[in-house]
Formats: sequence, structure tokens, C-alpha cells
Amino acid sequence: MEIIPLLVSMLLLMSSEPILTQAQVQLTGTNTATGTPGGMRFDREIGLQYSLKVVSDATNFIWQTFRQGAADRKPVNSVDLFIGDIDGVAYTSGNQIHVSARYIAAYGGDLRREITGILYHETTHVWQWDGKGQAPGWVIEGVADYIRLKAGLAPAHWRKAGEGNSWTDSYDITARFFDYCNGLKDGFVAELNGKMKDGYNDQLFADILGKPLKQLWSDYKAAPRS
Repeated sequence: MEIIPLLVSMLLLMSSEPILTQAQVQLTGTNTATGTPGGMRFDREIGLQYSLKVVSDATNFIWQTFRQGAADRKPVNSVDLFIGDIDGVAYTSGNQIHVSARYIAAYGGDLRREITGILYHETTHVWQWDGKGQAPGWVIEGVADYIRLKAGLAPAHWRKAGEGNSWTDSYDITARFFDYCNGLKDGFVAELNGKMKDGYNDQLFADILGKPLKQLWSDYKAAPRS
């Protein structure tokens, strides 16, 4: 088992004012699947040092996108990354990010770009507010994929803007809907996340944008596409 501790100093540029807030977050990485094909491919093509740098960069990007100062963020002092012999793609529990070595072994595209995008998504789960457990999954996953989208890391297989049957389709569908909403009011996603520190209900969309979710989705579906 290899563990790499990395103490990073992170700078956050808040809003339009040149206010710098410094914070220290300890990042650690462990590859528990070193003897598996995926674990070996991870060490060969990606590595823990690169992955921890991505988590650090993602954290900065998330803080900026959420427009968070130190007092607004979740009180997380460390983030732990694990590459494990597990099913699925990845998941996050608390401040622990787990990535599947089996997925890494089977992936046929640009592996480094894919893992970078996955880490941006999963790092969002570490830092985002969840409405005190009340926010539905489509909101949580939609915000995480919105971060991945705005970081320029959307995979080619994602559905295009305007596709999907409902705002609750989650992941890429909801991420593109949130991108539309953010276009209606710059900082929408940041404001939505901030309000979810204290709870969640669908009325938040009307509170922020002046229209209920159903109307916003209808307008989104009808919006012209270039």
C-alpha cells in the first residue's frame, strides 16, 4: 500500500474583488489495487501525484465556481483518494473519494482525461452542500457534472444541450440544464449551492430565478440551439 501525503496551500479568488483566502487541506492517495490490471495501469499511465494535483486543482475550481470564502465552505481539512478493486466507476463518501481500478482497466479512450473529469466530479461531492440530506440525487449529481462541464472535461458521450426528458434525469442532462439556468443569472449554481447549506426544496429555483422548475425546463427545451 502506497500513501502519499500532500499538504497544499490553496488560493481562492472570491467574486470580482481581489480577495485572497488561504487554506490548508491535506490530500492523501492510496492505490490498494496495485496487483490488479487496473491498479497497474493506473500507476503506469496516471499515478497518485498527478491525481492529487487534480484534486487540488479541482478544489480551487469548485471554491471559485461556488464563490465561497472560508466561512461558507464545508469544514473539510483533508481529502483521501483511494484506487480500489471495486465495481462501478467511482463514488465519494464524506471526504473519501474511491475510484474503480476495474473501470480503469477496461477504459478504452483517453484515460488521463477521463480520470481527470471523474476526479472533478467526485471532488465536488466533497465540497458541495446537500441541503442537510434533503437535496435529491438529481441536484447533487447535476451540480457535480456541472463542475465537470465548466472545467472543460465533458466526455464525448454526454447528451447535448436540450436533450433529456426531465430536469430530474440527473448527471449530464441536469448539468446542461443548470448551465442554462446559470446563463439566466450569473452565479445561479453558486447561489443554489449556498442555499443548500440550510436545506432544500424545489422553491429555491423560483427564489433565485423567479420561475418554477417546470417553467424553467420548458423554456430550456424551447431555447434555440446553435
